[in-house]
Amino acid sequence: MQTYDAVVIGGGIAGLVSAIELAKADKRVILLEKTGKAGGRGGSVITKGAVFNLGGHALFKEGEAFAAFREYGLRLKGGSPKTDGKAIWRGGIAPLPGTALGLLASPLLGWRGKAQLGRLLVGLQAVRTQELGHVTLREWAERTIHDPMARHIVYALLRTSTYCKEIDFQLAGPAIRQLQRVLRGGVLYVDGGWQSIVTQLQEKAERLGVTVSVGTKAAEILRLNGAAAGVRLADGQTLSAAGVIAAVPPAELVKLLPGAEIAALRRWRDEARPIASACLDLCLKRLPVPDRHFAIGLDQPVFFTNHSRVSKLSDNGTIVVHLIKYNDLGGGHPKEDERLLERTMELLHPGWRDAEVARRYLPSITVAYDYAHTGRSGPPVGPDVPGLRGLCVAGDWAGHDELLADASAASAKRAAAALLLQARTAQTKGRDIYHVV
Repeated sequence: MQTYDAVVIGGGIAGLVSAIELAKADKRVILLEKTGKAGGRGGSVITKGAVFNLGGHALFKEGEAFAAFREYGLRLKGGSPKTDGKAIWRGGIAPLPGTALGLLASPLLGWRGKAQLGRLLVGLQAVRTQELGHVTLREWAERTIHDPMARHIVYALLRTSTYCKEIDFQLAGPAIRQLQRVLRGGVLYVDGGWQSIVTQLQEKAERLGVTVSVGTKAAEILRLNGAAAGVRLADGQTLSAAGVIAAVPPAELVKLLPGAEIAALRRWRDEARPIASACLDLCLKRLPVPDRHFAIGLDQPVFFTNHSRVSKLSDNGTIVVHLIKYNDLGGGHPKEDERLLERTMELLHPGWRDAEVARRYLPSITVAYDYAHTGRSGPPVGPDVPGLRGLCVAGDWAGHDELLADASAASAKRAAAALLLQARTAQTKGRDIYHVV
């Protein structure tokens, strides 16, 4: 039996950040990743010289993930896309009113709609999102934006910022807060794809002494006297540790605690609303229409971006572009979604098939395992698991109004801080919770 101060289950962004935070406090940590490499949905693959992320990835420059990566000294090379995009409406293309001049020139809006959208975008930063409570995005928009086209545009901007289209469930506050951040600081498309971030996080963790064990599956979180006591692996080996961070989806976490009647865990699992999307990544020899780098659907939940405009994703001069269709909770229709994305590409870049070098279609990728929505019957998720001392949770589903990778990083920091606090509290009571087994 091997003994550690803490075990982290899951080697994605949340797991890596959790492990780094614990190791910074001089704890002996092992990170378990069941697949062959760390990174989770932050990984990338190289196809015919082009780097493909697992769907479209953007790093929000005012978010918790960006701040954590900078704190760790990661090299975040890349660029931020401009806002001179296109809007897709009723099968046609129009300039997206992303600037004051673009708003004035937009054929999508009448003068009343232009004035209303302009006032909204100028005043958006003053919205006190924490005071919106359990108001849904639709309720906020119907109350605030009276022009139908202005409302379409705002919905599209919020959908692109949050990767979520469930306006009847999505809470307005966190969604608007995310758009505020985008409008203030923008996003970063990373050179080398998100694999470059994952690689640096793993190197940072290992330099701090973390044991990163890939291809190692956790089978059960062990318990003793109402506290986490370690992890049993799928091969039967046991790791002793009273500090455990589960950086895995809620359904998977419940399976790691067979027979445990922990109401909070089952509530988190049953009330979660995962965000899923259909994604089409393309590697092209050239961009058929050179000035079309960015487009948002207004009457279709689609988005197109040319990542290669501002980031380096190949060594041979090819271009990597990404298309996404945002789906409802029930998912989409894979073949129909692929045809929609191909038609969107044809609308924006006629003749694109002649320039295609490689492609990857992901019919349904989980963008996040939960987000801030109506229907939750209790307080925000984690970091502590009520009823089981020494177990904390982290992941994009454990946000406290953060979203996506920012929720992963923020929840990971909360989870590590909670375990360290428990350790200090136990030590003051004359016992070390990291060595109870």
